Amino acid sequence: MDKKIRTAAIVLAAGSGKRMESNVKKQYMLIHEKPVIYYALKAFQESFIDEIVLVVSPGDIAYCQKEIVEQYDFNKVQCIVEGGKERYHSVAAGLKQITDCDYVFIHDGARPMLTEEILNRALAEVKVHGACVVGMPVKDTVKIADEKGNIAFTPDRRLVWAIQTPQVFDFPLIKEAYQKLMLEEERLRKKGISVTDDAMVVETLMGHSVRLVQGSYENIKITTPEDLSVAENFLKDTGEGG
Repeated sequence: MDKKIRTAAIVLAAGSGKRMESNVKKQYMLIHEKPVIYYALKAFQESFIDEIVLVVSPGDIAYCQKEIVEQYDFNKVQCIVEGGKERYHSVAAGLKQITDCDYVFIHDGARPMLTEEILNRALAEVKVHGACVVGMPVKDTVKIADEKGNIAFTPDRRLVWAIQTPQVFDFPLIKEAYQKLMLEEERLRKKGISVTDDAMVVETLMGHSVRLVQGSYENIKITTPEDLSVAENFLKDTGEGG
């Protein structure tokens, strides 16, 4: 009999949300009377995912344990850990909590529109390619600027994707990639290389190609106040709005 595939999710909720113009962190703002982070955790809770590691801001562990995990009975959340200064520090902290796993799904907790379809597509692709990221082809023409703010060139729109999460990887691959990143962090910084997502870690430090997987145009990240209203409408259409 084949060994059961074991999957884990790292949900990142350690951001400050400076662009939200609010004293409340964006992951705790309410959409239809539930915090933003609730929706991402709910998607994983009701999916094939075996365990969830929740990464939060320093000082938020007790709050999240009581008001989020226990309040909504998210029993797949195996642990809650504090994140770091940069996003990749938070991912590294989450990876340290995982041991028995085949594939890891890394997701921004500020993306409440995660669906079962997206998760299933990502799982199918990571089994084949070892690394994949969810995204969507851009709708607008994209211009690449030079340092003076002028247009340098226009890439072929058919080849340009806006990247979302989850980003999904073979566990040994992403674990080794982040171990290398922590060792080479200072060297990369001095070379002006800024690590902005997990795919970049795998591409840069492991030389491993990453597959693009179709997500959804509704799979938005809550970044500005306007995004809350958009998410409210999307969730209302799914029945989450009551």
